This record gives sequence, C-alpha cells and structure tokens, in this order.
Amino acid sequence: MLVVDFGAQYAQLIARRVRELQVFSRIVPHHISATEIAEIAPAAIILSGGPKSVHVDGAPTLDPAIYDLGVPILGICYGAQLIAQQLGGTVSRGSRGEYGRAVLTRRGDSSVFGASIPEVHDVWMSHFDAITEVPDGFRCSASTPDAPVAVLEDDKRKIWGVQFHPEVVHSPYGMQVLKTFLHDLAGCEPAWRMSSVIVDQIERIRAQVGDGRAICGLSGGVDSSVAAALVHQAIGHQLTCVYVDTGLMRKGESEQVVETFRRNMGIELIHVDAGERFFERLAGVTEPEAKRKAIGELFIRIFEEHTGGITEAGYLVQGTLYPDLIESGGTDGTAEVIKSHHNVGGLPDDMTLELVEPLRDLFKDEVRALGTELGLPDEMVWRQPFPGPGLGVRIIGEVTPERVAVLQEADAIVRAEIADAGLEREIWQAFAVLPDIRSVGVMGDERTYGHPIIIRAVTSDDAMTADWARLPYDLLERMSQRIINEVPGINRVAYDITSKPPGTIEWE
Repeated sequence: MLVVDFGAQYAQLIARRVRELQVFSRIVPHHISATEIAEIAPAAIILSGGPKSVHVDGAPTLDPAIYDLGVPILGICYGAQLIAQQLGGTVSRGSRGEYGRAVLTRRGDSSVFGASIPEVHDVWMSHFDAITEVPDGFRCSASTPDAPVAVLEDDKRKIWGVQFHPEVVHSPYGMQVLKTFLHDLAGCEPAWRMSSVIVDQIERIRAQVGDGRAICGLSGGVDSSVAAALVHQAIGHQLTCVYVDTGLMRKGESEQVVETFRRNMGIELIHVDAGERFFERLAGVTEPEAKRKAIGELFIRIFEEHTGGITEAGYLVQGTLYPDLIESGGTDGTAEVIKSHHNVGGLPDDMTLELVEPLRDLFKDEVRALGTELGLPDEMVWRQPFPGPGLGVRIIGEVTPERVAVLQEADAIVRAEIADAGLEREIWQAFAVLPDIRSVGVMGDERTYGHPIIIRAVTSDDAMTADWARLPYDLLERMSQRIINEVPGINRVAYDITSKPPGTIEWE
C-alpha cells in the first residue's frame, strides 16, 4: 500500500498505522506519476494531509490520472480536500479552523464507517479550509460544526476522503476506519509482521558497514538502546558505544546508563565526561534553535575525538526516529520545520562519520516493541522518552550548571511521584520545565522572588500527537508541595494543559 506524502507531519504515522493492520506500506512523494504507480501496482493508496492550503500558489497536487487507475484511494485531511478540488468539488476558505477534538455526525449511508461506530463521535481535526461541495458522483456521509463535508465517498470509483485524522489515537474510531478501508474496501490481506523490520535492517546495516567499525551515539534512552542492540546483532564486535555525559542529564542518569549497559549488553562502552565543555559552549546562548544546534554540533565533535584508537571507525549509529525527522523538516524537505533535533538539524556539515540510523522509519511504540523482540530488559525499553539535548531544552533561556541542578531536583520529584502513583506505563512523558521568569511568593513570613517550575505530563502512542495527562489533583498537590519545599529558589508550580497540536511536547 502506498502513502502519498504531501508534506504532512502525519505521513509516516499513517504508514505505521497501516503496518499495525499488518499491511506493508511505502511512502512516496506527491509528484509521483500515474505511470509510476501503475508499475508498482499497489493494492491501495492513501493521500496524506499537508501543511498548505489547496488554494495557495505552489500547493502540492496529484497527477489527475491516478484517480483513473482503479486503485482504491483514501484521502485524509489535505488529501480529502485535494480529491474534492481536483474532481470538481468545492473547497472553501473557512472563517475559522478546527484544531483538536471535534464532534462528527453521520449524515447518511457510509462505506467507511462500520455498523459498530456511533452515529455521533469525537474525531481529531487539524484544518482551516473546508470542503463545502462534493464532486459529481460523491456523497457527503458526515459533518462537523466547522466541516460541512467531513467525509465524502464514491463507491463506484473506489475513492473516499475524510477531513479528520483517523491515524491519531485521539480519533477513537480511526483505526476501524483504516481497517475497513484496507481490509474490506481495498481487499488488502493482513500478512505483514513487525519481525520483518529486524531482518530487513540487519541486512541493510551489514551492507552499509561491511567490515568497517561503527560507534553508537549512546544516550541511554530507549531509541539509542534499541539502535545499539540492533546494530550489535548485525555487526557484533565491530560496534563500540560512546556515552557522552553532557552534564544535561536527569538526576543520577549517567551512573545508571553506564552500569546498565555494561551489565546487560556486553558491548564496549566509552564514558566521556564532557559537562564542562557543554556549559562553556552554551554560555550566553538563549535562542532555542541555537541551543539545539550548539549541543548537536559539540556532541558530534566529541564523538569524532573519541574515534581515535577504534580502527576504521567510519560510521555513527544514532537512534533517530521518524518524528525527529518529520519535525526537522521531513525526509524530503516538504514537511514544515517545527524544531531541529540534535541528531538531525544539528549535525555539522563537515562531519566525517557516515550515519547509520536503523530506526528512522519507526515510531516510539514500534521501537519499544522492537526492543522487546531483541531481548532488551524492561528497564531500558520502558524508559520515558528524553530529548537528545537533554535538560538543555527544558530550561528556557541560558543553560548554566546552577539552573541544571535546580531542574534536576524538581524533575526527579515529578518522576518519583509518577512512579509512586503507578502511572509510568500510562504517561508518555512527565517532566519539569524551568522558565526564565520570576514571580512573587510568600514562604513563611517572608516575601520571595523566585522561579516557577512548570510540570508537563502527556499521554501519547507515537509523539506525533499528544494530550495533556489528567493527573489526579492530590498527585499534583504532592508534586507542588515537594518541589517548593525541597528545591531552593522555587516558589510556584504550574501545570501545562496544552495538547499537541497546537503545542509540542517539549518546551523548546
């Protein structure tokens, strides 16, 4: 099955959902021709969303001849609008957009909605324009308050479109819609398995590295741990892991990483204590993108310094995931840049190591499943995601040793309370943020002028979308009391209740 990418943040997420339904998927660019698709002979096509309006100059389009191939097509968001526009319908500029949850109401017979899906249910929207008239031969089978045509269908031509995003977890019946399209309407057999990733990547890694040596950019997080295990399975002793302690890690994390990897993985590990160098490099740097790039560049330089003595080390293994790539501008530059990741946008142009990124097509929950399949212990596989630049992106403003120490203590309290409440598997990420502001407070009989701590906790399956976690009030109260009582200089605690979109999970 092909996913046609119009620059959407969700293109790979769609492909991943298809794989969850055990159908092999490939992503192709929107400029693919009908002739090229005919040569591939896919069982179905999904048109992804995209960041542009169908009305703007230069908006991506689709070869119109593709609609006449007889291949079942499902358009999602921008893809649905493109179907409407190219086949003679009307896409109007909306007076207001729909971002986040919306209530969808069925308006008639539908092939994409099964009988078990309620007539009225929540969906996840992210659009400004709206389809207002369907092309000839199509019917409107559902709407929302700001999308008159939320679903359009033409069973005869085997073309369907949905304005909402069925691929995200916040559309509760979305997977049923995708399953109906793939298995029932398109007739795709559910035969693909996750184990195929291991076999495929081992072959790719061996072909790329050959007899050379590789070093792994080990952070101790889930991504780099699974990447290291996968590459080690492919090339064995040709891999050496290098753990760069940036000084921006969570409390006690460096000690845990070194002990865990040497005990569990049996891989050569070089531990580099480089905290002072990172603080020197970050002195006076306050702009978020500049911080990320500074951390990423120094990170790579330190790796290069420690390749001496490792014969023929020409490869750098990184746990880059697809969300990292897509937020940094996508795999082909068509996606909107949200933020640079230290292992994507922060790489220096003259880097001497060739990248090995065996996870770059996967999402976090897929990586966890892969880690379990590779035999990694739960303590590695189920660690919460942690950004490559570390606490440097959770400190707003300048990063100093003193501010890192404050944040480490507050963050440790947040994570400890989440663990004590038994919520570690339910929460995607829970952490503390230190903003560059102060506020007045009263502690005892004294007036204070201290910093606030912002608690961020989200639920997600893939990091492409996230919702703020509805933590119990008594849990939030314990966090607040402990942080204020135990962390010097903090006199206020706030809780971030922003979903993604419109926000991001991290603050920078």
